[in-house]
Amino acid sequence: MDGFHDLGGRQGFGQITVEGKKEPFHADWEIKINAISGKLVARHIYNMDEYRYAIERMDPRHYVGASYYERTFTAVATLCIEKGLITHDELNAAVGEYVPISHGKKVGRVTPNNLPELKIGDTVVVKSDFVPGHIRMPSYIRGKKGVIVGVSPEYPFPDAAAHGLTSNKQRTFDVRFRSADLWSDGADDAEVHVGVFHAYLEKAE
Repeated sequence: MDGFHDLGGRQGFGQITVEGKKEPFHADWEIKINAISGKLVARHIYNMDEYRYAIERMDPRHYVGASYYERTFTAVATLCIEKGLITHDELNAAVGEYVPISHGKKVGRVTPNNLPELKIGDTVVVKSDFVPGHIRMPSYIRGKKGVIVGVSPEYPFPDAAAHGLTSNKQRTFDVRFRSADLWSDGADDAEVHVGVFHAYLEKAE
Protein backbone atom coordinates (compact mmCIF):
# COMPACT_ATOMS: atom_id res chain seq x y z
CA MET A 1 0.00 0.00 0.00
CA ASP A 2 1.56 3.26 -1.13
CA GLY A 3 0.20 5.84 1.26
CA PHE A 4 1.06 9.22 2.66
CA HIS A 5 2.63 7.48 5.66
CA ASP A 6 5.52 6.19 3.53
CA LEU A 7 7.67 9.33 3.64
CA GLY A 8 11.09 7.68 3.79
CA GLY A 9 13.40 8.97 1.10
CA ARG A 10 10.99 11.62 -0.18
CA GLN A 11 12.23 15.11 -0.86
CA GLY A 12 10.71 18.52 -0.34
CA PHE A 13 10.21 18.45 3.43
CA GLY A 14 13.23 20.55 4.33
CA GLN A 15 16.21 19.78 6.51
CA ILE A 16 15.77 17.46 9.49
CA THR A 17 15.85 19.42 12.73
CA VAL A 18 17.53 17.76 15.71
CA GLU A 19 15.77 19.05 18.82
CA GLY A 20 17.49 16.93 21.45
CA LYS A 21 15.82 14.84 24.14
CA LYS A 22 12.21 15.72 24.85
CA GLU A 23 9.45 14.28 26.99
CA PRO A 24 7.49 11.58 25.09
CA PHE A 25 4.08 12.80 26.31
CA HIS A 26 2.62 16.29 26.36
CA ALA A 27 -0.84 15.60 27.81
CA ASP A 28 -2.55 13.06 30.07
CA TRP A 29 -4.72 11.73 27.24
CA GLU A 30 -1.59 10.75 25.29
CA ILE A 31 -0.45 8.58 28.19
CA LYS A 32 -3.90 6.99 28.40
CA ILE A 33 -4.26 6.15 24.70
CA ASN A 34 -0.74 4.75 24.60
CA ALA A 35 -1.54 2.52 27.60
CA ILE A 36 -4.88 1.44 26.10
CA SER A 37 -3.24 0.46 22.84
CA GLY A 38 -0.53 -1.50 24.64
CA LYS A 39 -3.13 -3.36 26.71
CA LEU A 40 -5.19 -4.25 23.64
CA VAL A 41 -2.09 -5.68 21.95
CA ALA A 42 -1.17 -7.61 25.12
CA ARG A 43 -4.66 -9.11 25.20
CA HIS A 44 -4.38 -10.07 21.51
CA ILE A 45 -7.29 -7.89 20.46
CA TYR A 46 -5.09 -6.74 17.60
CA ASN A 47 -1.44 -7.06 16.63
CA MET A 48 1.14 -4.44 15.74
CA ASP A 49 0.76 -4.99 12.02
CA GLU A 50 -2.98 -4.37 12.28
CA TYR A 51 -2.19 -1.26 14.30
CA ARG A 52 0.26 0.06 11.69
CA TYR A 53 -2.19 -0.71 8.88
CA ALA A 54 -5.00 1.16 10.66
CA ILE A 55 -2.77 4.27 10.73
CA GLU A 56 -1.86 3.81 7.06
CA ARG A 57 -5.57 3.74 6.20
CA MET A 58 -6.22 7.18 7.65
CA ASP A 59 -7.44 9.77 5.17
CA PRO A 60 -4.28 11.62 4.00
CA ARG A 61 -5.74 15.00 5.03
CA HIS A 62 -6.43 13.61 8.50
CA TYR A 63 -3.03 11.91 8.73
CA VAL A 64 -0.93 14.91 7.79
CA GLY A 65 -2.68 17.16 10.30
CA ALA A 66 -2.64 14.68 13.18
CA SER A 67 -0.05 14.34 15.91
CA TYR A 68 1.58 11.00 16.74
CA TYR A 69 -0.91 10.14 19.47
CA GLU A 70 -3.88 11.42 17.48
CA ARG A 71 -2.90 8.77 14.94
CA THR A 72 -2.70 6.23 17.76
CA PHE A 73 -6.20 7.22 18.90
CA THR A 74 -7.56 6.85 15.35
CA ALA A 75 -5.99 3.41 15.00
CA VAL A 76 -7.35 2.24 18.37
CA ALA A 77 -10.84 3.58 17.61
CA THR A 78 -10.86 2.02 14.13
CA LEU A 79 -9.70 -1.39 15.33
CA CYS A 80 -12.09 -1.47 18.29
CA ILE A 81 -14.96 -0.79 15.89
CA GLU A 82 -13.72 -3.38 13.38
CA LYS A 83 -13.27 -5.97 16.16
CA GLY A 84 -16.83 -5.37 17.42
CA LEU A 85 -15.89 -3.91 20.82
CA ILE A 86 -17.83 -0.70 20.15
CA THR A 87 -19.87 0.77 17.31
CA HIS A 88 -19.00 4.00 15.56
CA ASP A 89 -22.31 5.48 16.71
CA GLU A 90 -21.52 4.59 20.34
CA LEU A 91 -18.10 6.20 20.04
CA ASN A 92 -19.53 9.37 18.52
CA ALA A 93 -22.13 9.55 21.30
CA ALA A 94 -19.51 9.07 24.02
CA VAL A 95 -17.30 11.82 22.57
CA GLY A 96 -20.18 14.14 21.73
CA GLU A 97 -19.13 14.69 18.11
CA TYR A 98 -18.20 12.78 14.98
CA VAL A 99 -14.94 10.83 15.37
CA PRO A 100 -13.09 10.22 12.09
CA ILE A 101 -11.80 6.69 11.64
CA SER A 102 -9.66 5.01 9.03
CA HIS A 103 -10.83 3.78 5.64
CA GLY A 104 -11.75 0.12 5.20
CA LYS A 105 -9.27 -2.70 4.68
CA LYS A 106 -8.02 -3.90 1.32
CA VAL A 107 -6.85 -7.42 0.46
CA GLY A 108 -3.80 -8.94 2.18
CA ARG A 109 -1.58 -11.82 1.09
CA VAL A 110 0.20 -14.81 2.64
CA THR A 111 3.82 -15.94 2.34
CA PRO A 112 4.42 -17.17 -1.23
CA ASN A 113 5.73 -20.66 -1.88
CA ASN A 114 9.29 -21.45 -2.97
CA LEU A 115 11.06 -18.40 -1.61
CA PRO A 116 14.62 -18.18 -2.96
CA GLU A 117 17.50 -19.44 -0.83
CA LEU A 118 19.33 -16.35 0.41
CA LYS A 119 22.44 -15.91 2.55
CA ILE A 120 24.84 -13.25 3.75
CA GLY A 121 26.88 -11.93 0.85
CA ASP A 122 24.20 -12.47 -1.79
CA THR A 123 23.36 -9.60 -4.11
CA VAL A 124 19.60 -9.18 -4.20
CA VAL A 125 16.96 -7.03 -5.88
CA VAL A 126 13.87 -5.76 -4.10
CA LYS A 127 10.76 -6.84 -5.98
CA SER A 128 8.62 -4.17 -7.62
CA ASP A 129 5.56 -5.20 -5.62
CA PHE A 130 2.51 -2.94 -5.51
CA VAL A 131 -0.14 -4.32 -3.17
CA PRO A 132 -3.49 -2.86 -2.07
CA GLY A 133 -3.07 -3.90 1.57
CA HIS A 134 -0.33 -3.62 4.18
CA ILE A 135 3.32 -4.04 3.25
CA ARG A 136 6.47 -3.24 5.24
CA MET A 137 8.66 -2.45 2.27
CA PRO A 138 9.62 1.23 2.01
CA SER A 139 8.90 2.46 -1.49
CA TYR A 140 12.35 4.02 -1.94
CA ILE A 141 13.99 0.56 -2.13
CA ARG A 142 11.50 -0.92 -4.60
CA GLY A 143 13.39 -2.34 -7.60
CA LYS A 144 16.78 -1.47 -6.08
CA LYS A 145 19.84 -3.72 -5.75
CA GLY A 146 21.76 -4.35 -2.54
CA VAL A 147 23.87 -6.88 -0.63
CA ILE A 148 22.73 -9.03 2.32
CA VAL A 149 24.89 -8.38 5.38
CA GLY A 150 22.73 -9.84 8.18
CA VAL A 151 19.81 -12.15 8.95
CA SER A 152 17.14 -11.88 11.68
CA PRO A 153 15.01 -14.52 13.45
CA GLU A 154 11.61 -15.26 11.94
CA TYR A 155 8.73 -12.81 12.38
CA PRO A 156 5.06 -12.84 11.36
CA PHE A 157 4.71 -11.80 7.71
CA PRO A 158 3.21 -8.27 7.90
CA ASP A 159 1.26 -8.54 4.65
CA ALA A 160 -0.73 -11.39 6.23
CA ALA A 161 -0.69 -10.43 9.92
CA ALA A 162 -2.20 -7.00 9.25
CA HIS A 163 -5.21 -8.71 7.66
CA GLY A 164 -5.74 -11.55 10.15
CA LEU A 165 -4.45 -14.16 7.71
CA THR A 166 -2.59 -17.30 8.79
CA SER A 167 0.81 -17.49 7.13
CA ASN A 168 4.32 -18.83 7.59
CA LYS A 169 6.75 -16.56 9.41
CA GLN A 170 9.70 -15.05 7.58
CA ARG A 171 13.19 -13.81 8.31
CA THR A 172 14.21 -10.30 7.46
CA PHE A 173 17.51 -9.68 5.75
CA ASP A 174 19.71 -6.70 6.55
CA VAL A 175 20.33 -5.39 3.05
CA ARG A 176 23.04 -2.80 2.44
CA PHE A 177 22.30 -0.29 -0.30
CA ARG A 178 24.44 2.48 -1.72
CA SER A 179 22.80 5.88 -1.39
CA ALA A 180 23.76 6.69 -4.99
CA ASP A 181 21.79 3.65 -6.13
CA LEU A 182 18.73 4.77 -4.20
CA TRP A 183 18.85 8.47 -5.06
CA SER A 184 21.05 9.05 -8.09
CA ASP A 185 22.79 12.45 -7.84
CA GLY A 186 20.54 13.31 -4.90
CA ALA A 187 22.47 12.12 -1.85
CA ASP A 188 25.93 12.07 -0.32
CA ASP A 189 27.86 8.84 -0.71
CA ALA A 190 26.76 6.56 2.13
CA GLU A 191 25.52 3.10 3.04
CA VAL A 192 21.84 2.59 3.82
CA HIS A 193 20.79 -0.56 5.71
CA VAL A 194 17.19 -1.77 5.55
CA GLY A 195 15.59 -4.84 7.12
CA VAL A 196 13.72 -6.47 4.23
CA PHE A 197 11.36 -9.43 4.52
CA HIS A 198 12.30 -12.53 2.55
CA ALA A 199 9.26 -12.39 0.27
CA TYR A 200 10.26 -8.92 -0.94
CA LEU A 201 13.62 -10.11 -2.29
CA GLU A 202 14.96 -12.05 -5.24
CA LYS A 203 18.51 -12.90 -6.23
CA ALA A 204 20.14 -10.50 -8.63
CA GLU A 205 21.06 -11.99 -11.97
